[in-house]
Amino acid sequence: MVRALPQPRPRQSACKLPYMVSLTVIRGTNQMVRARDKPMALPLVGLRVVDLTKDFAGPFCTMILADLGAEVIKVEKPGLGDETRAWGPPFVRGQSCYFLSLNRGKKSVALDLRTREAQKVIRELVVDSDFFVESFQPGTLSKMHLDYRSLRRLNKALVYCSISGFGQTGPYKNRPGYDLTAFAMSGIMSTTGERGRPPIRVSVPVADIAAGHYATTGILAALARRLVTGTGDYVDVSLLDSIVSWLTYNATYFFTTGKQPDRFGSAHPSIVPYQAFKCQDDYLIVAVGNDKQWQSLCKTLELHRLSEDRRFSTNPMRVRNRNALVLTLSKMFRQQRVVYWHKLLTGHGIPSAPVYTIRSVTKDKQLLSRGLIQRDRGTLRLASPLLFSARRPAAFLTAPELGEHTIPVLRKLGYSQKEASRFALATSVETRGSNKWE
Repeated sequence: MVRALPQPRPRQSACKLPYMVSLTVIRGTNQMVRARDKPMALPLVGLRVVDLTKDFAGPFCTMILADLGAEVIKVEKPGLGDETRAWGPPFVRGQSCYFLSLNRGKKSVALDLRTREAQKVIRELVVDSDFFVESFQPGTLSKMHLDYRSLRRLNKALVYCSISGFGQTGPYKNRPGYDLTAFAMSGIMSTTGERGRPPIRVSVPVADIAAGHYATTGILAALARRLVTGTGDYVDVSLLDSIVSWLTYNATYFFTTGKQPDRFGSAHPSIVPYQAFKCQDDYLIVAVGNDKQWQSLCKTLELHRLSEDRRFSTNPMRVRNRNALVLTLSKMFRQQRVVYWHKLLTGHGIPSAPVYTIRSVTKDKQLLSRGLIQRDRGTLRLASPLLFSARRPAAFLTAPELGEHTIPVLRKLGYSQKEASRFALATSVETRGSNKWE
């Protein structure tokens, strides 16, 4: 039986705010709820996200939205789910740690988007949702009539975000793209690592993380404008654009000089000393950011001749004479252990740090005191870095099982228990043949 598509409910009309105040548009109503009236609520409580993303960048974006209180409905392939569910080992109770790290606090609905019935469910969800986030190849969802133009007809207040390797326009738009390809093309890989050594990747997917953050920023910016105009917007984010924007001073260096920035390993191209130094047991980071700190370092290390040496009197001079200065400091730092130097330098206001292992991170008293590292029934978890009125979003929301919320989500859309159960049963078995969506 074909169910009639529900009509979109009226949205909040354009309004002019007499003063700046945090406001949230609640789905399906014309109410504006002041966040100050609910001080314990997270900022996005009452907002719904339809999440058609996979891998890293998209799920990272929607996890931030979930951390902020939004209801995130993650739509996955029947039988397989988000491919990161299989990215392991390690696995925890059959789920990959990779998937668990990106999908806390979400609801999972298993739908085969190649079918008209599944596409219809998506449209029904969109009618009463605030955000739609997808990471398909450009043009894929338009074939299903799930593109922005199609869905905007159902919900003019919808904020629609597309995340892809190269964006929705341009000669590369149809190329497949992962974090590493974007990182390689960003220029950052060419400036990372040691001089004369092969290019290296950063241990976390920085292009994915950059795109996820920019997507979140774009979505929230569109939400802020919606509070005034009453209408949504389309946000186009690419991994390549996002990570290229991180070139920052390396780009300006090239624009100014026409030269390729060199590789300095842990060191900074424009600040000295600002790098890792080998001690007796491990490495210590020393980050001297100004001339006052430089003089303090010389005094603390009793290297008075360096403080009086004109070659090192200013930062530009220290950069120019980097090799001679680093050689002298390296000999000094090799004489003691990291803990000795770190305590000494920190006590004199000189920025320094040991190079932590992940185990060291989980035991750091600063992180523990602020609640970024949380423990639940013996399990450590990483929380959101955001604090609201000194409160941090809980880290103990779990990632969903594949299709765990298919029936309750369909029931809320008005499907009968029988219809929802039949739908869930039909999508619980992997479709024969190719299950590739894009």
